[in-house]
Amino acid sequence: MRLRLVIDVNLSPDWVPVLDEAGFEAVHWSHIGDPSAPDREIMDWAVAEGYTVFSHDLDFSTMLALTHAGRPSLIQLRGPKVLPEQIAGPLIASLRRFRKDLESGALLLIEPGRSRVRILPL
Repeated sequence: MRLRLVIDVNLSPDWVPVLDEAGFEAVHWSHIGDPSAPDREIMDWAVAEGYTVFSHDLDFSTMLALTHAGRPSLIQLRGPKVLPEQIAGPLIASLRRFRKDLESGALLLIEPGRSRVRILPL
């Protein structure tokens, strides 16, 4: 089964073909929901549909920490590089490396020069 990712509106829809080509199932939130929807709506949808959230927004990790939720998994880009041509290689390598953790419930942080994972709940 392919890892399913819903890409937050703060990231480019250009991520969809990059992630699809790498073997992941990706959809941009703007294609399935209201682009101005609150983060909670995106999180609830991801849980209900079995998706991992991919975002650059720190609010998602704060929400996971405050609620002690075990789902959805979250991939969070930190730092200024958020475009596929800037960070796709390290991101895809991290998705492959931490896939099992993401399938079980995890927060994957992608930072300049490193990635780390924290198992949910936080």
